[in-house]
Amino acid sequence: MSEDRLVDVPRERDVVEHRLLHAGRVWDLVSDTVALDDGDVVREYVDHPGAVAVVALDEQDRVLLLQQYRHPVRHELWEPPAGLLDVEGEDPVAAAARELAEEADLVAGRWWRLVEIFSSPGGSDERITVFLARDLTQVPADERYVRGEEEASMVPVWVPLDDAVAAVLAGRLHSPTAVAGVLAAAAARAAGWSTLTEVTSA
Repeated sequence: MSEDRLVDVPRERDVVEHRLLHAGRVWDLVSDTVALDDGDVVREYVDHPGAVAVVALDEQDRVLLLQQYRHPVRHELWEPPAGLLDVEGEDPVAAAARELAEEADLVAGRWWRLVEIFSSPGGSDERITVFLARDLTQVPADERYVRGEEEASMVPVWVPLDDAVAAVLAGRLHSPTAVAGVLAAAAARAAGWSTLTEVTSA
C-alpha cells in the first residue's frame, strides 16, 4: 500500500435514530441507530467535547509529566498537561496554552501540532489533539491559576524524552496522551522536527 493511501477517512452513515441515554457532568451517553449496508445496528457511546494535550519539552529535551488519579481505571497515571475543549469557540491550540498555564504554570513561545488520536473509537467520539510546546517560561507567581479538586494534588516531574520513550515501550506508561505524545515527539525529533507544522496560540 502506498503511503498516501494509508489514511483514516471520514465517512458518515445515516443515523436513523439518536437518543440521549444519560446527560453527564462532562459528557453524555447516547445511542444511535445506524444504517449499515447489511441493516441497522445500535451503537451506544460517549458523546465527548474533545480534548487537547501538551508535550512540553525544555531545553534539555525533558518532557513534563503530571501524576493524576484516574478513577475509572483505578490508577495514578503519568500524563502530559491536558484538558477538555469545553470553552465554546476556543481554538485547540489556545486551549492547550490555557491548560499548560493552569496545570503547569508554564507559557510556551512556540507550538506545533504533534499528533491527533481518537482515544477509544469503539465507545467514544473523543478526539484529542496533542501539541508540542517549546521555549518555555514560568507564569508570574501573582498570575498563576489556583488549582482545585484533583488538579491540586497533581505531581509534576521532568523526564528525559528517551526515558519516557523507554517507559512507554516497557509498558510502564498507559495514558493515551502520554503514549502517543511521547512516541510522536521522539519520532519527530528523529526526523529533525521536519514533519511538524508550527501553529500559533494567539
